[in-house]
Amino acid sequence: MKNLKAYLYALVFLFLPVIAGAQNTPEREAILSVERIWDRGAHNAFTSLIDFNGTLYCAFRESNGHVNDSNGSIRVIASEDGQNWKSVAHLFEQGIDFRDPQLSITPDNKIMLNIGGSVYTEGKLTSMSPKVSFSNSEGNSFSKAANVNLDSEIKTGTDWLWRATWHNGKVYAGVYQPKKEKSVQLMVSDDGIDYKFITTFDVIEGNETTLRFNNKNEMIAVVRRGSRYNGAIGISAPPYNKWNWNDLEKRLGGPDLMLLENNVMLCATREYLPNKAQTIISKVELNGKTTKLITLPSEGDCSYPGLLMKDDILFMSYYSSHEDKTAIYLAKIAYLKSIFEK
Repeated sequence: MKNLKAYLYALVFLFLPVIAGAQNTPEREAILSVERIWDRGAHNAFTSLIDFNGTLYCAFRESNGHVNDSNGSIRVIASEDGQNWKSVAHLFEQGIDFRDPQLSITPDNKIMLNIGGSVYTEGKLTSMSPKVSFSNSEGNSFSKAANVNLDSEIKTGTDWLWRATWHNGKVYAGVYQPKKEKSVQLMVSDDGIDYKFITTFDVIEGNETTLRFNNKNEMIAVVRRGSRYNGAIGISAPPYNKWNWNDLEKRLGGPDLMLLENNVMLCATREYLPNKAQTIISKVELNGKTTKLITLPSEGDCSYPGLLMKDDILFMSYYSSHEDKTAIYLAKIAYLKSIFEK
C-alpha cells in the first residue's frame, strides 16, 4: 500500500506542471468571473447590456421557450456592482411575443429599449412589429412599449428592428424582413420612433444586424444570415447608402459588435460546432477573417450577448443552458493584449 501511495504522489508531482499550464492559459487568465445573474423565468434569453449613469442594466426575454410563445415578456434588471441585481421593469402585452430587447442611451440621457413584437396564430408567425420604450431620467421606470413607425416605402407587416445604435444625435438600425431575399433595410431616426429608409443591404438572407461606428464616422455592420451562409461584414461612409461587403469565415447567431480604440473589432456570437453550440468572442476583420479568442461556459440554447467595456474590463451578458435551466450570465473579462490583439 505504501508503495502504491508513493507511486500516486509521484504521478501527481510529475504532472503538476501540465495541470498548472492547462489552468493558466491566457484565455483562462482573461476570464475573471462568470456568474448566473437571473433564472426566474422558465426560459431566460436574448440579452443586452449597457452602463447608464454608473449602473449596469441588462435586458432579456422571459418566456416558456425559445419560440412560438405568445406570452414572451421583457425584463430589465440593474446592478451597481455587477453582482447584486434588482428588477426595474417588466414589459408585456397580451397575445404578443416580446423578443430580443436591445438597450441604448438617447442623446437626452434616457434608456431606449427596442423590442420585437411577434404574433403567432396556431403556432405560425403571422406578423412582426417593432416596439420601443423609454426610461425616465433616473432609469428606474419605463414607459409602456409603443409601436415604432417605419417608412411606408419598406414597411411589410413582418418587420423586425433588431438593434438600434445612436450616433451624432441620430439612431440607426437594420430592419429585418424575412419574406425578402435581400432582407435588411438600413433605417435612420431622430427620435427612435419614426424611421426613414436609407438603403437595402446587398446581403442574401440577412437578418440579425448590429451597427457600429469607427473614428472616421464610417458605419460597420455585422449581419447574421440564413443557415446556409456565414455571416457578413460591411462598411460604409456617410450618408451610408453605398457599402462594401465580405463574407465572414463563420456563421453568426445573435451577434454583438464592439469597436475598440485600437481598431480591433470584437464580435460575440454563437459558434456552431458539429455536435453542439456555444458562446464565443472572436476578432473580426473587414476582409472577413474571423479569429476565435475566448469561449464562455455555455452550451445548447445560448448566445445573444451584450458587450460593454468599463475600467479596462470587458463585461458580457449572455444566456446559456449548460447548467440545465436556460439562464442569464454575466462574464467579466480582463483585456489582455496577448489575446485581443494577437
